[in-house]
Amino acid sequence: MRITFDELVKVFAEKLEKRGVPREDALLAGQILAQNSLDGIYSHGVNRFPRLVSYIDKGYIDPKAKAEKVASFGAYEQWDGHLALGMVSAKIAMDRAIEIAKQYGIGLVAIRNTNHWMRGGYYGWQAADQGMIGICWTNTQPNMPAWGAKDRRIGNNPFVMAVPRKNGEHIVLDSAMSQFSYGKIEMTKFEGKQLPVPGGFDEEGNMTTDPGAIEKTWRVLPVGYWKGSGMSILLDLVAAILAGGNTVTDIGKMTSDEYGLSQVLIAIDPERFNAPGFTEGAINRVIEDVTSSVPATEGKAVRYPGQNSLATRRKNLEEGIPVLDNIWEQISAL
Repeated sequence: MRITFDELVKVFAEKLEKRGVPREDALLAGQILAQNSLDGIYSHGVNRFPRLVSYIDKGYIDPKAKAEKVASFGAYEQWDGHLALGMVSAKIAMDRAIEIAKQYGIGLVAIRNTNHWMRGGYYGWQAADQGMIGICWTNTQPNMPAWGAKDRRIGNNPFVMAVPRKNGEHIVLDSAMSQFSYGKIEMTKFEGKQLPVPGGFDEEGNMTTDPGAIEKTWRVLPVGYWKGSGMSILLDLVAAILAGGNTVTDIGKMTSDEYGLSQVLIAIDPERFNAPGFTEGAINRVIEDVTSSVPATEGKAVRYPGQNSLATRRKNLEEGIPVLDNIWEQISAL
């Protein structure tokens, strides 16, 4: 089935209000979740909604809480999320980072005691829409083995970078430190497909493209093998230190679920020092060069980060957002 963006927002907001979320926050959360789905990131939009509601029911998310600033020093602020809705807190934090960047040229907000922000790329697009370079990342529960290990001691800690373009076709990279996010693995299994490249290990210790086999072991593959493993550890440490919050290790000792996270959101004004037109010229030269590459597979275009999201957004605006029947049944029953 396909559902309009506005209908998704309405349903999400109504379900969240039933769980005690104030109307304003419920609408904002609904818009973020619907936008993620509109851009084709269903794993962190409509498909994730039943789990989000379950986290409210379990007490991991405080539906009435609000993130607040607890310390500041120049362009750097530290916030406490108070276990509010993660996507609402992250949106507020990036809004604040953008506001600081308009004053100083750069703004950094580190937030502790927060929850899953759903799709990190949303906050990259948010910064880019305001003409800012956006950089942000989050830690997670221990959900990935360090390179060379079998048991999960590090997080897949999604990392986002965004560069703005005046035409709105921003360059946005949203990458977990695992080859595939758990949401992508789950979605691929739902669709009865194989991953395009190995994404983890099966029970025999072999790399596999089978999402079901990876779900049995939870041994996901770090992106770049040891490099992704190292990046995961550093992203975790920097987020926890800047936010004064939990590390992946701390989160793993609290519960088998995921809450109380640490996140960093940065906005940078690229026009603060550069001559007029420099930023846009540099971007256009690189994108034109990269997209004119000779494709490895005939008929397949070479794309830049964020280009697929734009194409999917346009299609879903016209045709409606695809929703799996069983997912819609779960949402309707909430």
